[in-house]
Amino acid sequence: MGHGVEINKIYNENCLDTMRRMPDGFIDLTVTSPPYDNLREYKGYSFDFEPIAQELFRVTKKGGVVVWIVNDATINGSETGTSFKQALYFKEIGFRLHDTMIWNKRSFTAVGSLNVRYAPVFEFMFVLTNERPSVANIIRDRRNKKAGVIINGTIRQKDGTTKKQTGFGVKKIRNIGPRHNVWELGPEQSNINRKHPAQFPEQLANDHIISWSNEGDLVYDPFSGSGTTAKMAMLNSRNYIGSELAEEYCQIAEERISKAEAGR
Repeated sequence: MGHGVEINKIYNENCLDTMRRMPDGFIDLTVTSPPYDNLREYKGYSFDFEPIAQELFRVTKKGGVVVWIVNDATINGSETGTSFKQALYFKEIGFRLHDTMIWNKRSFTAVGSLNVRYAPVFEFMFVLTNERPSVANIIRDRRNKKAGVIINGTIRQKDGTTKKQTGFGVKKIRNIGPRHNVWELGPEQSNINRKHPAQFPEQLANDHIISWSNEGDLVYDPFSGSGTTAKMAMLNSRNYIGSELAEEYCQIAEERISKAEAGR
């Protein structure tokens, strides 16, 4: 316990209330997708971004990571840019923007007139840190099209000169390489009857959890919804805490976690 906060629990309350009971440097990893702009109606709730960002910075351990999955609405023909504003604010208060990742959903929701713009198929996944990440278990599952080819390329330096790559003329390109920062993953398939309007795929939460945390670490979701982050943390032998304003979603989350735990 830490200042009255129990682990492996979903709190039916504002995330600010939960975090204010946490000590400094309490959380190893946060994986979340906040309500954004007017893209979704979320039980009539709104959230105050800046205090939440400040609390996330305070409760994140040194070397911890926050994965902030967000997108923009299109209003009066223009995207709001809220996602960029949030990323810049995170930097202002001390976070590093470690990586700007893309979630390619391979599907789209019609936003504005598709006669004048291309169909939106992605969301940003801002990976934020307060210093060099203490955990980076980079997933290696990308098949290299040039597997077996001898490395003969060069790398351009800052001064314009080129340098031979490591292993030039000797090493072969491996069959499997590290994943890129654009993740292609379709909409959630594990729940035929979706219980939450913004439920991101279990695989998405899973892959961030195994990338930025180790077993026994504490994973937080300040906008827990139906408990996807908490469920996947539990299944990967991590501890979890969730905050969720809507009581019905808390109940759904607890049911999903209990069912998954029973089936382990």
